[in-house]
Amino acid sequence: MVLSKGNNRSLGSIFFRQVLTYGYLTFGGVIQGIGMALFLFPNSIPSGGAAGLAVLLNFFLDLSLGLALWFSNLIALSLAVKYFGYEWTFRTMYSVSITSFTVNWVTAFWYMPELNIGLDIVLGAVLYGIGVGILIRYGSSSGGMVVIALIIAMQKNWSPGKAMFWVNISIFFLTALVIDLKIVLFAITCQFLSTKIIDLVDKYKIEFTVFQEMGWRRK
Repeated sequence: MVLSKGNNRSLGSIFFRQVLTYGYLTFGGVIQGIGMALFLFPNSIPSGGAAGLAVLLNFFLDLSLGLALWFSNLIALSLAVKYFGYEWTFRTMYSVSITSFTVNWVTAFWYMPELNIGLDIVLGAVLYGIGVGILIRYGSSSGGMVVIALIIAMQKNWSPGKAMFWVNISIFFLTALVIDLKIVLFAITCQFLSTKIIDLVDKYKIEFTVFQEMGWRRK
């Protein structure tokens, strides 16, 4: 079988676009992981609703935190396949892997002196928001409750950040029953800032987005 020059150019364009997409996903995952590892986790601030849901499952069902977190993400990824397809789900799994690797690497090899917790929340929220915003823009997500939020955003015609804020806040209010209220308030503040950043990143027009492929509805 002989490919024409037109087909070669088309294949080359598809390959280049995939390389560019995964490059951005890698960058977004690294930025998100740095924000979590350096600024949020040292202050025990959960970065999203999946961690909060894991705390609830641990408390009410006596599941280990690791198993509860795995179960939360399993449900989310199952819904991701149904609503967004296998490619989007694979990209999310890739992004989660990059973020997890970054968190482990930064925790092991980087040292950040303790700052004021307010400054930590702001810096962590900004980095987290930029990272997740890039992931969403390039056809992926950070997993967990972000998947649920994007499904709601698609159904309600909301922005991704707005949906993420209300999904995570709902879970954080429930976790206030079992963890320190101060941590919950810090987490809510972080979510407010990070979801604003996510929507800001999402507003910039970039030629290739998953929402063009999915027929994403926007106001």
